[in-house]
Amino acid sequence: MASFISKRRFGLLGLALTAGATLSTIWEYDAGLVVSSTGLVPDGVITQAVTQSIVVLLPAFLLLFHGYAYKNMVSRVVGSLLFTALALAFLVEPIGYALPLDGFGSVVYGNIKEYKDVIVSVGVILAVVDIFFTKPAHLAEKSGKKK
Repeated sequence: MASFISKRRFGLLGLALTAGATLSTIWEYDAGLVVSSTGLVPDGVITQAVTQSIVVLLPAFLLLFHGYAYKNMVSRVVGSLLFTALALAFLVEPIGYALPLDGFGSVVYGNIKEYKDVIVSVGVILAVVDIFFTKPAHLAEKSGKKK
């Protein structure tokens, strides 16, 4: 939702999610200690889920207010759906720690967990492709003046 409202392109946000996922594997234990020491989150698997989620989403959140923006509605919708799918794939483990799932939710969660690697691979490739198709502002202005 935030990526749709901010109109930011998927490429930069998708790569920020990838950076956050990488950092979460490195900082999981230390960040968990910091979060549990605040007393805001109960100790245990909930602390781990909250910590992983924060570390994964923080780089993308910081870049949400900086970077290139989509111009039309269709691009915004597609970009925000891709961002949501990639974020969900990166957060599938913390969601499993934090939420007791049963019934249809358990089936959907199982499918997402099964195809997590495919979703992440396709998402990162599409993010890189989106970055390549992004024109810097000064080049976009020059091409617009020639026509």
